[in-house]
Amino acid sequence: MKRYVLPLLLTTALVLAACSAPASASDQASAEPAPVSEEAASANNSLTRSDVQGAVTVNVTPLNLDNPSDELEFDIALETHSVDLSMDLATLATLTTDTGITVQATKWDAPRGGHHVEGTLIFPATKDGKAILDNASELTLMITDVDALSRVFQWTVP
Repeated sequence: MKRYVLPLLLTTALVLAACSAPASASDQASAEPAPVSEEAASANNSLTRSDVQGAVTVNVTPLNLDNPSDELEFDIALETHSVDLSMDLATLATLTTDTGITVQATKWDAPRGGHHVEGTLIFPATKDGKAILDNASELTLMITDVDALSRVFQWTVP
């Protein structure tokens, strides 16, 4: 029985170390889905915004700002080691343009719970029959109540 104790302790230590080590920039980048091309990779990386408040890190990357169709989509990655991430981000997120248009998210497509959650946050691309990005030069995503009063992410509209 004693010969099994050391391998068990080593395995447990490795698992705990992997879960408790802070993620480096290269670890965070490798957690993102693989891009289709090198051009897409550099475009997505330059669009990614991060917010670290409280015990939660939030990384946001717009997926289709240059071609929104009926929806605007954002890849959201939430990382923590102490907060339950089971909230519905669609109820906590708004998108506002510098022209004064604000829309509420319609869907948070992600697993519920855990300490590492990634999914797609979806907003309507139109309001009252008009594209919300028309004549806009800046876009602001605000997420509230994720272990901080608010988190603000901004982009220049292409």
